[in-house]
Amino acid sequence: MSKITKFSDIGPASEDALKSALVNTAGALMLTKASPEEDLGELFDVVQQHQVYGDGKTFTDLIPKKRLKQIRREYLIEREDPNFDLHEFVGRHFYAFEHEAPKYKSNKKHSPRQHIRELWSVLERKNRRDRGSLIAIPYPYVVPGGRFVEQYYWDSYFIMIGLANDNQWDRVEDMVKNCTYMIRKFGFIPNGNRTYLLSRSQPPFFSHMVRLLTRHRNRSLTLLEYLPYMLGEYRFWMKGKKALEKMDEASALRRVVRMSDGTLLNRYFDNKKTPRPESLREDRDTAGQTDAEISEKLFLDLRAGAESGWDFSSRWFKDPKEINTIHTTDIVPIDLNCLLYHLELTIAETYQLMFQPLLARKFRRLAEKRANAIIKYMWDEGEKFFVDYDFRTGERTGRLTLAGVFPLYTKIATPDQAKAVANRIEKDFLKKGGLVTTLLETGQQWDSPNGWAPLQWIAILGLREYGYHELADKIKERWTKTCLDVYEREGKMVEKYDVVNPDKLGSGGEYALQDGFGWTNGILAALLEEDIKQRPSSKS
Repeated sequence: MSKITKFSDIGPASEDALKSALVNTAGALMLTKASPEEDLGELFDVVQQHQVYGDGKTFTDLIPKKRLKQIRREYLIEREDPNFDLHEFVGRHFYAFEHEAPKYKSNKKHSPRQHIRELWSVLERKNRRDRGSLIAIPYPYVVPGGRFVEQYYWDSYFIMIGLANDNQWDRVEDMVKNCTYMIRKFGFIPNGNRTYLLSRSQPPFFSHMVRLLTRHRNRSLTLLEYLPYMLGEYRFWMKGKKALEKMDEASALRRVVRMSDGTLLNRYFDNKKTPRPESLREDRDTAGQTDAEISEKLFLDLRAGAESGWDFSSRWFKDPKEINTIHTTDIVPIDLNCLLYHLELTIAETYQLMFQPLLARKFRRLAEKRANAIIKYMWDEGEKFFVDYDFRTGERTGRLTLAGVFPLYTKIATPDQAKAVANRIEKDFLKKGGLVTTLLETGQQWDSPNGWAPLQWIAILGLREYGYHELADKIKERWTKTCLDVYEREGKMVEKYDVVNPDKLGSGGEYALQDGFGWTNGILAALLEEDIKQRPSSKS
């Protein structure tokens, strides 16, 4: 969509005109290469099962020196040789992507803020052509860190918050434009720009990205420019809506769930029912010896858990200690529906700017229905907290997690509910180093004792929305101290922290602790910048 230069260029627009703009935006979806496991077949399976690399993502990210199908044919021939060496074969046919980011060694003499500013260019990547499973996107982007070289969806928003605080608005806009490119190319924003991540998305923060941009650009023009893309995002999450509206009982299709009263809410989902290529061995181990039908459901739920960003947490398990009881697709999550409420309200506001009161009213009503349903189905009066809802059983899950602060962050909660959530946060979630993600310690990285930067931010802003500034400041103080203490000891920022024992680094998870780290840098920059702005001026 071309950039709008004057508000008068818009004028009253018809719904047909807007639909036309959306078609031009999401258009005819472009083809992309297959995921590596599809082209490599048995070779992919053997490499992952034999752990040629300790981390399954490593092989999935390698770049082939020839066409994958040709490598596959050569493997089928060479494997018959008694002296065949799988490690040698892989090394001969694949290589790792070497990015052009400058080499970096942290200097502990530099302040944490200086360290973060230095890292933006270190964590920036450019990829304008396809490289193996890595999909080309047009603009530079900032990656989380560690082993990651792709632009991840929800990570990007929290990275952008830090970039905005460092006045790196060109980088913010480049990353938003990459998101709009992917909406045009794929019809949605994938988990990341990898061929093996194209079956799922991540928590939909796109409307938050657009609103962040309005801090730097004209608000009305920015919302109007990005409306077709917000509609594309919304269309992806609501695909299946029409079929469900014709049903008269609780059911689900793709990412849409019809509740018992007919209200439509959403769930995390994935378009495949196979092991994740980057975690093939782990997913198969989780499935164990279960039959094919059960395994398909299990793989789907593992994939849906990955779409949630909380991969993994007891939040998604029937038995909190057993990952093979995961049932993500049975759950209507609080955070997802709060984010979609925000998207609906942002679309409504933008339609109002377009002098389209009927469409504005339509999306406001959709948002109101969603907010009412969140309170109806997800407020647990006994726990005095928001929890996820299992639409299969017709009951709340009873799991207390930091997802329960999203209704405060998006201003859905009533004042009484916000007060109860604040009390519970302070009583049960607040630890020496910040907020734990859940109250259960299971070894999963999105459970206690770990704390994560984005959820600290959501909680702090949510509590401030309802006037709980003292508690918000207490969380902020403890979290920033944890990050700063680790930086002082280790000279780095990491993806997650042990907030129960903040002298230790974060624990648990599917892979080794990653440093860098995009969203930690972003949120810490924003929180520290608040203190700088609040300092009294030295000038009298």
